[in-house]
Amino acid sequence: MRRAISRLKPLWLVPILLGALLGVLGVLDVVPDFVAAVPPPVIVTAIALGVVLFAVHPRAEAHQPHRMAAPVRGRWAALNTPGQQLPSHGSRFLGQYAAVDILRPTTPATPAKLRKAWRNSTPQEYPSFGEAVYAMAPGVVTATWSRSRDHRARNTWQSLVFMLVLEGSLRSVAGRAALLGNHVIVRHADGTAAVYAHLRRGGVAVQKGQQVGVGNQLGEVGNTGNSSEPHLHVHLMDRANPNAAAGLKMTWTDITRSEEIEPSLAEIAKQPEPNAVLSMPRNGEIFEA
Repeated sequence: MRRAISRLKPLWLVPILLGALLGVLGVLDVVPDFVAAVPPPVIVTAIALGVVLFAVHPRAEAHQPHRMAAPVRGRWAALNTPGQQLPSHGSRFLGQYAAVDILRPTTPATPAKLRKAWRNSTPQEYPSFGEAVYAMAPGVVTATWSRSRDHRARNTWQSLVFMLVLEGSLRSVAGRAALLGNHVIVRHADGTAAVYAHLRRGGVAVQKGQQVGVGNQLGEVGNTGNSSEPHLHVHLMDRANPNAAAGLKMTWTDITRSEEIEPSLAEIAKQPEPNAVLSMPRNGEIFEA
């Protein structure tokens, strides 16, 4: 039942978006007469039902982490990782139950995570931007999106507040591309599928229907979609349609963990929660792939 409801997420968005539109029209005092004639309880019920059904996500049965290759090469740091807790991103939306974000360790030239300024840093200022992204397992590309532009980071106080309060919510209801940005989905022989998100515009290197092998390049790291700075977001699902998918745990078999903490992520580097995937790096941990 959960999967059937979740598959219809675009439908449940309709009353939510109509409710938002009515709110704007109400503020402007230009609500059409035929809409004003609808009893308010009917409108409120429809919106509430849409919100409740939109929040229904599938859940996978208990399973061991799927063994995969890392999607990058070299030194990287993890955050929002299943090595810290589950759900790693605080949600099961779009199969993200055990998603992980990774980025290159900072250098002296890397912009601060948060600074006092009027303009945000450009994506080109970050060491992760343009880095190659590789397939974690062999499979066939089932979807790509490459039209989103690389936006500036969200590393000023005003932009970070905007992202946390409004932008993230708007992207969540605006569709998969608005949230994931440029992305690639690869379906594997066992029916699982991996999502590679926030890729650079012009950097997607594959097309739908293409067969890829483990280690084949899929694209480049960018700063598209719901991203505060250039990084790679990856997650594994039990099917290729994110709206109907349950998130799956995975582990990378070809990484060396250093137990070293990236200084810019030291504040979130804590002991893993009891449900964490202990074979994956915890928040802030640097690893070599």
